[in-house]
Amino acid sequence: MDTWLNSLITDTPQQGFELAITLSRRGVKYTQPDTEVLHKLRPEYANDPDALTAASQVIAINFQTIAAANDYWRSKNG
Repeated sequence: MDTWLNSLITDTPQQGFELAITLSRRGVKYTQPDTEVLHKLRPEYANDPDALTAASQVIAINFQTIAAANDYWRSKNG
């Protein structure tokens, strides 16, 4: 197993949001490690509004966690 997540601390909210997307995508990869299956299923969920909303919710939850870990970036920005 490769270690890729060393910290939830980011310099900016933008970096935090990008980390939230990475966490979400990695979660999918861990859940379904077969890339062939992932690519086969992509057209189904890419055009499903409910699936897209669910994906956005996962990203939002991850961003909320990262924002909390970064004290909502207040400590660095006064």
